[in-house]
Amino acid sequence: MDAQQTDVVAFLVRQHAEINDLFTEVTATDGAAREEAFRRLVRLLAVHETAEEELVHPYVRQVVDGGDGIADDRLREENQAKRLLADLDQMGSDHPDFPKHLEILRVEVLAHARAEERYEFTHLTREGDPARLAKMTAAVQAAEKMAPTRPHPGVESATRNLLLGPPVAIMDRARDAIRKAMGEGR
Repeated sequence: MDAQQTDVVAFLVRQHAEINDLFTEVTATDGAAREEAFRRLVRLLAVHETAEEELVHPYVRQVVDGGDGIADDRLREENQAKRLLADLDQMGSDHPDFPKHLEILRVEVLAHARAEERYEFTHLTREGDPARLAKMTAAVQAAEKMAPTRPHPGVESATRNLLLGPPVAIMDRARDAIRKAMGEGR
């Protein structure tokens, strides 16, 4: 997909559908297939949430009346999802309680996605600059390409996230790629 043909809102809405599909795949599988599907879910969630934190929420704060409150609400939801994701990652997909905890994460993440679409994305579509939204899409795509396909412990950046564990490596690489693509230094 060419970043010039879409904006970040449309791109992230498509990712919401992919995330939903991956939750279904993880739930419907077991063993090695479940682990592989879960790794893809972790990667997509990490890149997606990092893109929102680095691009969407700051832009909402700039261009939307009441944007600070909207962004703060989404960040609270994302932080809760990160904690749940870290717990699941540490637990492992073969743990007997994994399906129960995955369902809790799924409910949280999908409610968060609906809130983004309703409270952030509708405003960005109306009030955002189309050129900026397209540039943001290119930054998210760059982050996807830079993120490891599997989390690698020990790759965390110096500015560590409070979330400990393998998803941090993906988030850090995504953050670096987004900032580079947007022309921002570290």
